[in-house]
Amino acid sequence: MCICQEAALSFSTMEDTITSFNLISLILALICSTYLLGSLAKAYFSSRARKVFLLDFACYKAVHSLRISHDVFMKHAAGEVFSEESLEFQKNILEKSGLGHSTYLPEAMWRVPFNPCMADAREELQTVIYGSIDEVLSKTGVKAADLGFIIANCSLFNPTPSVCSMIINHYKLKSNVVSYNLGGMGCSAGLIAVDLAKQLLQVHINSYVLVVSTENITLNLYKGNKRSMLVPNCLFRMGGAAILLSNRLSDHKNSKYQLIRTVRTHKGSEDRDHKCTYQEEDSNGIIGLNLSKDLAKVAEDALRTNITSLCPLVLPFSQKILFVTNFIGRRALFMKMVPYVPDFKLMFEHFCIHPGGKGLLDKFEKNLKLSEWQLEPSRMTLYRFGNTSSSSVWYELAYSEAKGRIQRGDRVLQIGLGAGFKCNSAVWSAIRTLYPSTEKNAWMEEIESFPVHMDAVL
Repeated sequence: MCICQEAALSFSTMEDTITSFNLISLILALICSTYLLGSLAKAYFSSRARKVFLLDFACYKAVHSLRISHDVFMKHAAGEVFSEESLEFQKNILEKSGLGHSTYLPEAMWRVPFNPCMADAREELQTVIYGSIDEVLSKTGVKAADLGFIIANCSLFNPTPSVCSMIINHYKLKSNVVSYNLGGMGCSAGLIAVDLAKQLLQVHINSYVLVVSTENITLNLYKGNKRSMLVPNCLFRMGGAAILLSNRLSDHKNSKYQLIRTVRTHKGSEDRDHKCTYQEEDSNGIIGLNLSKDLAKVAEDALRTNITSLCPLVLPFSQKILFVTNFIGRRALFMKMVPYVPDFKLMFEHFCIHPGGKGLLDKFEKNLKLSEWQLEPSRMTLYRFGNTSSSSVWYELAYSEAKGRIQRGDRVLQIGLGAGFKCNSAVWSAIRTLYPSTEKNAWMEEIESFPVHMDAVL
């Protein structure tokens, strides 16, 4: 009897042990499965492209006293060392440039004789960048202390400490803020900065990136008599923009745009392209920016290459078939066919093309088959603010917003052209309809006066 009872007890104990073991195994399996699923989910979300949002942007608008008409510009130029032939040349360039009579030059350039220094250049830079940054932070409600990354670009003026350091010092940013200072990259550097911001936001979650784009005019007025170096005097004007980007999903509802694509094209391997916009000394040792006679052709070629890369990414299916058929016919079958230019009006509602000059805009309007309405933001930006280099595409977007043209779902194409030679593009999608009554930008106070009829005023 005792033996049977002991056997039964042993069996019961063994059964309890097996049950406990199974329970522990089940718990461990659940823990491992949960960990595995969590790891897979983390890997998926980490590898998946994060959305990049443009919360808002701000374009700097100088004070009224810095507006300069063609006549005043020529009056100041006459007080410099230019020859009579150079003065007449600059006058002709101004008349054909597409610039109006209300563009801005920095305060130091109003002094006669004009004798700028580093302090003057810093003052111009600080006025523009702090003004635009203050506005974009005010519009978004983001605190400077929350900025994780700063990307600043100024092509021709690169002081030490850098432009980024000036921003960090002025706003007393935290010590672990990461900064990138882009120099010498020309008028397309603003979109290069956006592309860099996109790459950073793919890696660093819940981050803000501040992009600051400008050019310094004070130290870059050419005071010689070489014609190809006199042209920038007539085209470039004071301006800048600050753009705030985020990858926080919570910012989606408060943002204006989502970044869809960026495409960068660099033609620097060709000597002609590399030197078509070249900073150098003339025969008298005077530094200036030399614009070669090949600039228009180089710009067209760079734009064509960039668009060729962009098209397959954004074209509707019907347009892709036509584009690929034409490409195969020309390249593989060596057929004599005109390169197929897609109907961009099917892909984008708005165009912000760098306003390098009236001649370039005329060529782009023809080559891309754009309407006057579509190129209006570029022409009006050139007229009202001049060529503000890398920030120009943002003045153009601000123009479309001020006109009440941006509707939810609209696609915007920005194209920047710059020294090197580079062509860069960015595609944005409007997250919401933007109403002029709620907007604040550099155009709002006078938008009712635009567009102007260029032939009537120039």
